[in-house]
Amino acid sequence: MRNEKVQKIVFIGLIAALSYVVFTFLQIKITLPGGDATSIHLGNAVCVLGALLLGGVYGGLGGALGMTIGDLLDPIYVVYAPKTFILKLGIGIITGIIAHKLGHVSTETESKKVFKWTLLAAIGGLLFNVIFDPLVGYYYKLLILGKPAADITLAWNIAATSINAVTSTILSVSVYMALRPALKKSGMFFTIGAKKK
Repeated sequence: MRNEKVQKIVFIGLIAALSYVVFTFLQIKITLPGGDATSIHLGNAVCVLGALLLGGVYGGLGGALGMTIGDLLDPIYVVYAPKTFILKLGIGIITGIIAHKLGHVSTETESKKVFKWTLLAAIGGLLFNVIFDPLVGYYYKLLILGKPAADITLAWNIAATSINAVTSTILSVSVYMALRPALKKSGMFFTIGAKKK
């Protein structure tokens, strides 16, 4: 008999480590006016994948922790760590709601339905990020940090976030669909939202 809570904690750590590595070392940083920066990265894909595998809160928490640590260890991004934590947790929660509450992907047996709901969940979570990351970032820079360059960086942030969303959707859905049968076969697949007997 496996201890599901312990396994979920281990998986949260794994998702956090993976999102940190992908966000920190596999990014294309774009320097912006005023000493600011944005980046093209796949950290959000790991956050979505975590939400698909573990549920919205656990997966979102893993992704949020990893990318927040990445921000805290980068002198350019350190001031954005609180914003990152909240938004990445939001990606996970929205992805989880769509995938597990609406689509029941962990209990669905028909692969076309699993793919459809996985895709919709990834799009929903990342669309949240495309809208709110630049918007919250703009007001965060303007009101909290008092950066006058908020207007200039807004367009760059929208472009980078949109590119991240498209690439993260493709990657997270592809990896989930490939991992799902292997995890089921190994007995490490979590059934999210199903009532325990």
